Amino acid sequence: MRHAAGQPGAFPEIERTLIAREAIAARVHEMAAKLCNDLRDEMARTGPGRIVIVPIMSGAMILASDLLREMPLKLSLGLVAVSSYPGTSLASKGAVIQSELPTDLAGTHVVVVDDILDSGQTLELVRRIIAEQRPASLRACVLLRKRVSRTATTPDERLAEYIGFDIPDEFVVGYGLDYNGYYRNYPEIATLKREAL
Repeated sequence: MRHAAGQPGAFPEIERTLIAREAIAARVHEMAAKLCNDLRDEMARTGPGRIVIVPIMSGAMILASDLLREMPLKLSLGLVAVSSYPGTSLASKGAVIQSELPTDLAGTHVVVVDDILDSGQTLELVRRIIAEQRPASLRACVLLRKRVSRTATTPDERLAEYIGFDIPDEFVVGYGLDYNGYYRNYPEIATLKREAL
């Protein structure tokens, strides 16, 4: 088992790696390239406009920072905090917005960035609120999509246009995803040992 920063045993609770850091980096590069092309095409059709990236904190902070470095476009950043997995919860408890969304999104090209598409409640809520501001375009990018039955009324393809990886219905940590506030800095997507949960 590999560990971050060359520190053997730095994360002894990790059970197994599902997605290696090299695969994540390659996929983020691909998603950024596709996203840039689509935004350029959109602005060619509708005219130039401001691009606003809206990461959902805290889980999407690492994906967002890596994605932004791969996007050679003029853009701005607007953060939103949403809670759905409080503390040691292993299942979504429902999406609750904990901070104000940007309020100047009318006519802009908005890209929501989230770590994982699980129940769909978080993205559905954030997209609905942003759409009420009438942006010129609205897209969402997620690193992971769990293979689960969604209760959301919006189909997957309308919740996130850009999806990094499909994963089994397992609780995962790393690359921004946490358990009880830990493991966000683990550089890969991994599962935890049963005794750690």
